[in-house]
Amino acid sequence: MTLTGSRTARVGFTALATGALVLSALAPAAATRAPDPGGVALMDVGGTPTTAEIEAIVADMSLDELIGQMTWTHVYGSSADDTSMAASNQARYGVDTPAEVVAKYDLGGVLYFAWSGNTGSPVQTATLSNGLQEAALGEDGPGIPLAITIDQEGGLVARIGPPATVLPGNMALGATFDPDLARRQGELLGAEMDALGVNVDFAPVLDLNSNPDNPVIGIRSMGEDPEVVSELGVAQIQGMQEHVAATAKHFPGHGDTAEDSHYGLPVVTYDRATLDEHLAPFQAAIDGGVDMIMSAHIIVEAIDPTMPGTLSPAVLTGLLREEMGFQGIITTDALDMDALASNWSQQDIARLTILAGSDILLNSPDVDASFEGVRQAVADGEITMERLRESVRRILTWKAEREVFADPFADVAAVDDVVGSPENLATAATISDRAATLLRNEARLLPLDVDDTVLMVGAGSGWPERVGPMLAARGFEVIEDYENGSSPSAAYRARAVAAAAGADAVVFTSYNATGNAAQQQMVAELAETGVPVVVIATRNPYDISVLPGADAVINSYGTGVVNFQGVVRALAGDINPAGRLPVDIPEADGDGILLPLGFGLSYPCPPQHAGPPDHAGPPEGSGAPGHAGPPANAGPGGCHPHPSGPND
Repeated sequence: MTLTGSRTARVGFTALATGALVLSALAPAAATRAPDPGGVALMDVGGTPTTAEIEAIVADMSLDELIGQMTWTHVYGSSADDTSMAASNQARYGVDTPAEVVAKYDLGGVLYFAWSGNTGSPVQTATLSNGLQEAALGEDGPGIPLAITIDQEGGLVARIGPPATVLPGNMALGATFDPDLARRQGELLGAEMDALGVNVDFAPVLDLNSNPDNPVIGIRSMGEDPEVVSELGVAQIQGMQEHVAATAKHFPGHGDTAEDSHYGLPVVTYDRATLDEHLAPFQAAIDGGVDMIMSAHIIVEAIDPTMPGTLSPAVLTGLLREEMGFQGIITTDALDMDALASNWSQQDIARLTILAGSDILLNSPDVDASFEGVRQAVADGEITMERLRESVRRILTWKAEREVFADPFADVAAVDDVVGSPENLATAATISDRAATLLRNEARLLPLDVDDTVLMVGAGSGWPERVGPMLAARGFEVIEDYENGSSPSAAYRARAVAAAAGADAVVFTSYNATGNAAQQQMVAELAETGVPVVVIATRNPYDISVLPGADAVINSYGTGVVNFQGVVRALAGDINPAGRLPVDIPEADGDGILLPLGFGLSYPCPPQHAGPPDHAGPPEGSGAPGHAGPPANAGPGGCHPHPSGPND
């Protein structure tokens, strides 16, 4: 990009017209931090611009520099100067390295993914962050530190894995109904991302998962009750924003869609009263001070029947800004998703979303085309320079308030003290223990006797091979038989039925069995053997509705080891299940409710949770509903099985 003289003003001592010195601290200076692992000393930044200084910077920016600050996109590579993925950077951006992408477009932010080589290890990621900030503040960069962003929701969507803390996910958190745990989850996510040099987490998801057939939200949601999701969401946001910016998504609510906006353009047809329920968590987040809100690529007919939220002035300006009073940063969801990319050009998407009210163009698949679209709209008088300055002023004000200007760098030497700390891992384990939700326990089958022989099988997508060794480690004799895929084959089903004869109980992992006839058939065939069948429903929580033959059903809300830790402890009687459904479970035919929101069974003995005793259940006054299950179905008279028959 051709650079203007304004860059010098942002990286060195330059007098404003008022006589004030602007952002002298942004100049490369003598290093005061420890060198990074590569031996390169980091710059000392240390200055925060005033409102007047931000105004002067914005006023001095060229058109392309304004667009660049509004452009946040991913880069390929594990370090700022990494050329190992040069082919990918060339194909998308026409340059070789991450640092060159930042310089070419004067980027305002970058977005991390594992598949783009950004998150190989915590130290590598922190070093990449520092290198990118050096590039942004160097002679060829925009002279303004970057927003470094990531989708680290915890659970299903987490761009950084172990040794970072792996969480059970939002629906597991929702099953605890505990705002204290929600705040602790937000705090640990924020602290770990901050340690990596990330300053924006595109989390939490505030969508109400009111549609059991939703293909993209599901267990990413904290539930379907507006009050509960609001309370847990605000707690997460406030914890996270102790360290980094949080982002409420996906406005105005993606939870009642039957189509995935990555692959198509969803339309929701409910009325305004129903929409208001989906808006409630976002209003709570706004009132709670959330920094950013991410738009959804969905059409909400109650507001705008023709344009998706990301491109709709009625949604982003009329509803979000004017009616709901949000003054923070509005970012699009990724612009490469098919909901938009298959229906509009990137030139038109960039133009339309800015006109609608967006501040950030996130992850355009063709950044050059996005720039072209905005330039042409300005040339045509459709978008004014002042409209762009409005967004950039908002972005720079956020960078000042979040101390991105003052201290954009990660302390690489301290990364391992924060990321995956024992305290954070203990929080994840507590959520797992508290989330395990027992929905059926016929003849008080659970907890199992540790002297039992257990046949461990299931849909491959439910990761039964993770559960089997955990049961064995707990002391069970385990017969294991696994098959890849989500639909068990006839041969696999037959092997499992034959093996059941040598077991005292069968444990089966289901995975969205409501839409999988082979899983339903396998559970039915196992039940016909007369050997008790325990189902761990590992993904969306609705599987119980189509598995009438299962003697016991317990929800894990995910397939991670951390999800199964709490479930295995519940199966063995080491803890008392305390999780409660964060959603309604409809009947299999969709006619009526099989199990209501708040339902959950327990064994009639004091829970023995990994967390403190006051975390044994939803706190008083939290609004969490009481257990709906009758005492007769609560389980055996203790946390370990009775020695006599099931009729005792």
